[in-house]
Amino acid sequence: MTRGSSLDFGAIHHFKEIHIMDFISCQARDALAGLRVLDLSGPMGNYAGKLFAELGADVVLVEPPQGSALRHQPPYLDDTPGIEASLAFAYHNTSKRGITLDLDAPNDQDRLRTLITSCDLVIETAVPGAMAARGLDYGALAKLRPGLVMLSITPFGQTGPYAHYQAEDIVALALGGFLSLGGYADSAPMRVHGDQAILCANMYGAVAAMVALTQAELTGRGEHIDVSMQEAVVLAMENAVQFYDLEGTVRKRWAGEQRFAGTGVYACSDGHVFLMAGGIGANRFWERTIKWFADEDMVGAEEFLLPKWQQVEYLQSDEAKRRFNDIFLPWAAPRTKASLYHAGQARQIPIAPVNTPVDILESAQLRSRGHFVDVAGAAAGRTLRMPGAPYKLSGTPWRVQRPAPRLGQHNEEIWREAGRGVHAAAAAEVSP
Repeated sequence: MTRGSSLDFGAIHHFKEIHIMDFISCQARDALAGLRVLDLSGPMGNYAGKLFAELGADVVLVEPPQGSALRHQPPYLDDTPGIEASLAFAYHNTSKRGITLDLDAPNDQDRLRTLITSCDLVIETAVPGAMAARGLDYGALAKLRPGLVMLSITPFGQTGPYAHYQAEDIVALALGGFLSLGGYADSAPMRVHGDQAILCANMYGAVAAMVALTQAELTGRGEHIDVSMQEAVVLAMENAVQFYDLEGTVRKRWAGEQRFAGTGVYACSDGHVFLMAGGIGANRFWERTIKWFADEDMVGAEEFLLPKWQQVEYLQSDEAKRRFNDIFLPWAAPRTKASLYHAGQARQIPIAPVNTPVDILESAQLRSRGHFVDVAGAAAGRTLRMPGAPYKLSGTPWRVQRPAPRLGQHNEEIWREAGRGVHAAAAAEVSP
């Protein structure tokens, strides 16, 4: 994607500096080549910037002089805190260039405005009203760049009684309803790992921004995108709303609780497998499963031929769960999860290994697709292996452009480019 119709003379001058053929080559290779993004966001929006950067956009991370808050969040490389040691920062900011600005300082506000004149997208996560107080809200910036798109990601959006409330990932999970579904039935809700509410808001925000950028390219007019992390989480509630709407029942937490005999997580020689052979939605697999058991001479499998094992009410009973475990677990105990998976797969029975992190890293499927990538100099000069993108573009593939920037790494480079742009634009104004 390029914004050729809105490139200013400064940008054109810069592209000439790096040779026009290099630019054309870059366009053919990267889907978003030619797009300029300013990432002012910090932890709540850095992932959205990463998504743009690794499809070829020139994403400039703007950090305060002391560094992004994400630089100060664990886990750290070798468990040693440091400004360049945060693994979270190293992952969420790959492929970006980085500068430092104090957005509360008038001089630095002016410098940011200079960058805006050649920018297509701004990502920010400040408290609603903070950017306006700095004179950097969407209305002010759009006067400098009418085609500008601004993506604002906040816990509760720009409006409403909660707009100025502060919140972390777990708060958005709770107020979005999703936290109620996580954990064990007999204990308090449990938060899933990995800032899922923040990532959810980032993905929705990135998609909305791409739509707005497309519209801006067609019309020359940008817009402000207001993403609420709470609302993004509500959309992840699976079928909980439908359960209440259709049945009048409230979904509960099921972790650690087996709902049906023959469906659940079961131990084997090297870990666990998930089997779905009995219960609602699984009855059609039951006959295949008991034939599998019979062919393997499972001791006691003949009991599963009794009519009661076809009844959902019986499969929900404690007796059925106990009897299934008594028969299945001794048979599964000497078998590996891989052997159980492939045997069940061959019979079209839903069964899957419960993979560990090591299993994922060693997965032949993921390895064949090149999912994990080694990023040189990712943190403190070290090479780190990271997850790649879950999609492949045949003509303009995703790729890691560079490791996450060191604090202020590209200050001189960015301001040198900005200076060339200003001089070129001024020259254009006096040209005949």
